[in-house]
Amino acid sequence: MNDQPSKALLPPGMNDILPPDAAFETQTVERLLAAFKAAGYEQVKPPLVEYEGSLLGGAGAAMAQQTFRMMDPMSQAMLSLRADMTLQVARIATTRLAHEPRPLRLCYAGQVLQVSGSQLRPERQVGQAGVELIGSESPQADAEVIVLAYEALSAIGIEDLSVDLNLPTLVAELVGGFGLDAAATAAVRSALDRKDAGELAELVGESGSLLTSLLKAMGPADKALAALDAIDLPPGARTACRRLAEVVALVTAAAPEISITIDPVENRGFEYHTGVTFVLFALGVRGELGRGGRYSAGGGANGTTSSSARVAHDGAEPATGFTLFMDTVLGALTPDPSPRRLYLPPATSAADRRALQADGWIVVAGFAVVDDEEEAARLGCSHVLNIGKPLPVKVAKGG
Repeated sequence: MNDQPSKALLPPGMNDILPPDAAFETQTVERLLAAFKAAGYEQVKPPLVEYEGSLLGGAGAAMAQQTFRMMDPMSQAMLSLRADMTLQVARIATTRLAHEPRPLRLCYAGQVLQVSGSQLRPERQVGQAGVELIGSESPQADAEVIVLAYEALSAIGIEDLSVDLNLPTLVAELVGGFGLDAAATAAVRSALDRKDAGELAELVGESGSLLTSLLKAMGPADKALAALDAIDLPPGARTACRRLAEVVALVTAAAPEISITIDPVENRGFEYHTGVTFVLFALGVRGELGRGGRYSAGGGANGTTSSSARVAHDGAEPATGFTLFMDTVLGALTPDPSPRRLYLPPATSAADRRALQADGWIVVAGFAVVDDEEEAARLGCSHVLNIGKPLPVKVAKGG
């Protein structure tokens, strides 16, 4: 018995992307980057591997459970494969580009590798594309990235988009005030994630009425904001809600057609975020198209300190941005029709080939003297060059 695995067998969560899907992904990423650049965001390209202390220091510690590690055979130092690109871009902004004027607008696209997938996204290697806006605490910055995410996705053809806004720090502040131990705190967070009001009541009793009220303050932005305004919140939580309302007003003014909902207790996947966050959805599309929000760029072992007034006391800069998940984005799109592929008989000159390529044709050169139309069909060409003219192939592929 042959125990050798098939060469086509890949590790769980890994996939080959074949024609024409690979080309369609590349084209889509290029269109997204074009939309980002048109809004003033400059592209950066972080490395696939970094020192563990750099990649997982500071806010990067939130990604530790999803990060592959390995020993560098040259330096004997521990290295990590990136599981997310946001904090890499933040590192670039606060180190290599620390001298650049703020706000700094950066965009990126690339592949990340994660230890495990999720039920909705079982893939472990996924493509990301996104932007980071570094150095501004203003609500206008929050609104800018939300609107840009919406406009970029609309520009590539995704319709019926909606944005769900969240305040992950709200839950942390309120739950922290209950004086619970780590296990009880985790249980409360789990109940909130599952929107289980009954379990909340069992865990925190009457003091949990505030959390139950937050569970009810979900839905369309106008109704959710009114519900939040009616809740007797502590000062810090009240300030966060006012900021949320300001961001909603700015986004609505810039793009009134955006459908905005609010879920004030959602905090899954926002482990290092510090303010207004958001998730992007589209009607009929399974899973998230992307997510983003406010965080601190740099600081701790992950960043760098600076004497600039724009940098906070811990060396961190205010930042916001978003990441789009290319597997979900591509699943929401219909690929373009097959391109015009032209079969060239062996005798075709190089000059004629170049002229046809300049005219927009994808050319496939023949190597043997055969029936040109049958060979064109066999190679998946839509046209064949006949007496100097591209003519549609009439023979079915394989026929």
